[in-house]
Parts: sequence; structure tokens; C-alpha cells
Amino acid sequence: MIKPTEETHWRRSRRCSTGTCVEVARVAERVLVRDSKVSDGAILAFTRKEWDSFLAGVKDGEFRSV
Repeated sequence: MIKPTEETHWRRSRRCSTGTCVEVARVAERVLVRDSKVSDGAILAFTRKEWDSFLAGVKDGEFRSV
């Protein structure tokens, strides 16, 4: 299990104006994702390969609703 530390640098999109966004951080070889509204809540951890595949899917429109 990867535990973020106080030094973990969480980032969110500049397009996030409502504060209800996801935040992303890199820790070691993992990409961490959390809900910005619940900063002490659950954290998802992905390998770099998994994260790159997710980003490619977003760019290709795989997750657009019809």
C-alpha cells in the first residue's frame, strides 16, 4: 500500500473552478488519484502504464457518454 506523505504534491486541473474535482499526485512509480472534496478519503493508485492507458482512452474519447 502506498501512503502519501506531507510532501506529496497533489495537483488539480486549472479548469477546476468549483473545487469538486479529482487531484493527482506521483509517488515513487505510482500515480495517485483522490477526490478533492475528501482529501483524507480513499486514494486510487495506478502504475505508470495503467495511467498512460487511461489518458490515451480519454484522448480517444472512450469515456464520452452518448
